[in-house]
Amino acid sequence: MRNALALLATLAVVLTAVGTASPASPVPAADRVRTPAAPAYVVELTSDASGGSWRGHESVSFTNASAVPLREVYLRLWDNAHGGCPAPPVTVTALTGGTAGPLSVDCTALRVTLPAPLGPEESGSIGFDLSIDAPRRTDRFGRDGPYTFLGNALPVLAVEDSAGPHLDPYTDHGESFYALAADFAVTLDHPSELLVPATGSSVDTFGAPGRTVTRAAASMVRDFAWAAGPFRRVAATSPAGVRVNVYSTADVTPSDAGSMLALATSALDAHARRFGAYPYAELDAVLDGHFWFSGMEYPGFVLDRVSITALVHELAHQWWYGIVGDDQYHAPWLDESFSEYATDLALGRTGENCWDAVSWASPDERLTDSMRYWDAHPSRYETVVYDYGKCALHDLRRLIGDGAMAALLRDYARTHWYGVSTTADFKAAARAAAGTDLTGFWKLHRIGD
Repeated sequence: MRNALALLATLAVVLTAVGTASPASPVPAADRVRTPAAPAYVVELTSDASGGSWRGHESVSFTNASAVPLREVYLRLWDNAHGGCPAPPVTVTALTGGTAGPLSVDCTALRVTLPAPLGPEESGSIGFDLSIDAPRRTDRFGRDGPYTFLGNALPVLAVEDSAGPHLDPYTDHGESFYALAADFAVTLDHPSELLVPATGSSVDTFGAPGRTVTRAAASMVRDFAWAAGPFRRVAATSPAGVRVNVYSTADVTPSDAGSMLALATSALDAHARRFGAYPYAELDAVLDGHFWFSGMEYPGFVLDRVSITALVHELAHQWWYGIVGDDQYHAPWLDESFSEYATDLALGRTGENCWDAVSWASPDERLTDSMRYWDAHPSRYETVVYDYGKCALHDLRRLIGDGAMAALLRDYARTHWYGVSTTADFKAAARAAAGTDLTGFWKLHRIGD
């Protein structure tokens, strides 16, 4: 506990030195039924020489926001989906503050029974030793030669609501991730020749001979990701004052890295003008030409290829998933369609007549289907959720007017800032902005509840 308290004190100094986010908006009342609330993670990890394996300790404190006693919590070990139960790449041992049950959901969920039920508004904490071994695969969690990408590597608390704990399976086609806004204080001890971009604001100090200690602090974010490797780095500050760092692998040319840096600084500010000021001091974009996917979003941290559209899209996710949260497994359109629409706006694309090309695969297919449907119909995922989704939002803009649509999205983001959005929430907000019944619009665009 003394180490954790010392780390928190150190990171408070770090935040003061590098700048802090704007004051948090109050969490909407509807979000308070989701629990465990107000998570605060403290993590200390040390890497091997390659940056591909990490060992250390993690603890998390939390509060029971529900009206009933909280008897157990679940940790999501998402990256165990990559190795499976025979050889999980993420292991939790020596757990304190509760009793660990068996792993479930392909070893991506760990039930922790608390020593005594937590009553409403009572707080608790758990701690555990943590081992992470990234597999040799170029992925959001994996290694590409000397570079390691550690997306979703830290165990995080599953969200529980009136439907119970959300223990959905991992998906490769999109995202399953669903978490409440949290604070992270993370110390990463690594060889000095490796750069370690990470979520939040980072400060490097000397460690043992030949090693560097990167301390990263992030407030009100839904996850924490980092990378490690001999990256090249270029940096700039956007006109709005956000520090943007672009890290690139050896296959990305310096010219491309510079172009992506210029794009990132302008796009980040463009999104901020539309949806509300970016509330963090820093953003890291990590470029690798070998990614099989276009890009991947994390709070204050994105993985990308050299692609204008992909980078602008991932930066839009800082708002649509990061700041305005959603259940990415059950309602992927709430972040993917909205980020794709935001990308069009930032790039001056009007989406004119794009709904005219819509062709549904079946009478039952819906824009608002969950990842369960898209995993069963993977060829339809991008077409419907990305393309049809942004077209639906363009159509809504044309229906209610440019000004009303801009006000709708800005007000909607502010109302759900650091909270969780649902389809029903958005439909209600759109109905109020339109000042008229939208039942026909929702039916035509296959936007359910």
